[in-house]
Amino acid sequence: MDKNQMKLTSSEIGTLWGEYVNGTMTDTVNRYMVTIIEDASIKAIFEDAIETFSRQKKQLVTFIENEGFPIPNGFSETDFNKGAERLFTDIFCLNYLHVMTLHGLLGHTTSLGVSVRKDLREFYDSCDNDAKRMYHQTIELLLEKGSFQRDPMFYPSKQTEFISSKDFTDGFFGKGRRLTATEIISISFNLKKSIMAKTLAIAFGQVAQNKLVKEFLTDTEKTSDDQIKMFTKIMQEDNLPVPKSLETEVTTSTNSPFSDKLMMYHIGFLFQAAQAYHGTGLASAMRTDLVVAFEGVILKNILVTKKWFNIMVKYGWLEQPPLAPNREELAKEN
Repeated sequence: MDKNQMKLTSSEIGTLWGEYVNGTMTDTVNRYMVTIIEDASIKAIFEDAIETFSRQKKQLVTFIENEGFPIPNGFSETDFNKGAERLFTDIFCLNYLHVMTLHGLLGHTTSLGVSVRKDLREFYDSCDNDAKRMYHQTIELLLEKGSFQRDPMFYPSKQTEFISSKDFTDGFFGKGRRLTATEIISISFNLKKSIMAKTLAIAFGQVAQNKLVKEFLTDTEKTSDDQIKMFTKIMQEDNLPVPKSLETEVTTSTNSPFSDKLMMYHIGFLFQAAQAYHGTGLASAMRTDLVVAFEGVILKNILVTKKWFNIMVKYGWLEQPPLAPNREELAKEN
């Protein structure tokens, strides 16, 4: 049997569907940003990103069509208002591309992990390599521009140490020990994600047309801000630096470059993706206050995504992924 002729599994179809919808969303934002970026070096990376996804999109369409599934609508030029005023600075655009590249790396790895057919595995391998290249490029340019925010520095101890007290897990009433390097990974990562989500919520809320969308974006801005303050407080109690905010990288424009549908989907995507990072933080937390913090964030984000889902469905903005066959309905047809 030709290994490339095997029918794709439900998981493989699901990854293709998700890669297409999420990819077209990011690509639409990238296509707007490349029109407003003035810095030649930053513009060149965006042009590379757009060309890269153009190749990937063609392959995604081929895979989906060959299996007989309809191509998702995703996002296109209809969600991009050409000629819109500048909403973001060049540096924000570069930070945005870096963060979305991190999401892409995780997405491609997940897609590869559930793929069996060789041609699909090879495709996700190439996507992963493209994302790695983009990851290195964005970091190098952010460093060059003096805008890459590194995590806190630690000083080495003289020898290895072992946990010797049950108090190691206590983080309440001022008795908690200092943060571990492994815990800071998740705290710092979640801080950066929340900062990006808050900044986009501010920008999108500034230009959104629909009243219900504006209210939702205002709420998500506050939710992100609360999470930023909570994680910042935890870091500062150990005299550790936190990433700087990006709100000043948003201009005062009220001319929307995107459809309300795209902006809503984007914020929902960030909150849903964040749940995986919060879950990782919860799993790595060994201090009780951190466990409580991550649990609280996860529960709050569930409420946010529920409200997001209701708005998306209300306006017919949420595409339905392929469903498992309804055997009961099929039986009734005979």
